[in-house]
Amino acid sequence: MSAYMAGEPDTAAEALDWQGRPLRCQDCPHEDIHAEGRCDLGKICVADRRRKRIDRFFSQNAALAARYLDHPYFEVRALAAKHASVFLLTPLKDDPEPDVRVVAAARLPLARIRDMRFDPEARVRIALAERMEGNDLVALLGDSDYQVRIAAARRAPPDALVYLMHDPETDVRRVVARRLPQGHLARMVNDDDPLVRVVVAEHLEPERLAPLVADPDMRVRFVVAERIDPRFLPALAEDSVPPVAEVARQRLAPTS
Repeated sequence: MSAYMAGEPDTAAEALDWQGRPLRCQDCPHEDIHAEGRCDLGKICVADRRRKRIDRFFSQNAALAARYLDHPYFEVRALAAKHASVFLLTPLKDDPEPDVRVVAAARLPLARIRDMRFDPEARVRIALAERMEGNDLVALLGDSDYQVRIAAARRAPPDALVYLMHDPETDVRRVVARRLPQGHLARMVNDDDPLVRVVVAEHLEPERLAPLVADPDMRVRFVVAERIDPRFLPALAEDSVPPVAEVARQRLAPTS
């Protein structure tokens, strides 16, 4: 049994096309490649409705992908786009299915996809954010979808992230805190969410951590006790939370 079949209930008896009709090799235009093992009903088939079977077909027959870029079934178009020449993909920027447009955004040259930042589907805009660089990413920092802003924040120039320091989403601000330059990061010590302040405590220079010594969240104080300049450790050595105090006392103890 081949590796891709292990654990899968794939059988020819389950071979249905995207409209639910039974498949027969006699009706297939690729019957000639069946003998070469490059297609197999119920396992490797471009006419099947199952994504894995279609993907296997194009993996075995990449040269045929161009024929299927306008297929009525969106899964076929999306998987064909993964293998077809990039020079044929521009029309797919306007495909009605987001899955297809995501592939176009992931493969087309950057100069061809900048206008896709206005795509209505967040997944498409995320695909752009994961490829764009520098100033091209700045526009996506203000995207309406927080997942797009996260993707953009991970790659945007650090100085541009000041626009997201007060983002309404905690996950966005955590990404920002990991990448902000020190001068701007110090302004996030009063963030409303302790999970953000933990990231700030992990990345801020030790001599800048003093404002977090009395943070109301013990997770923040614990990180501070591990990293802060030793001059500020005495206060943490008296912390009401034993693990925090213990870390501070260990760091204050003279080394032999």
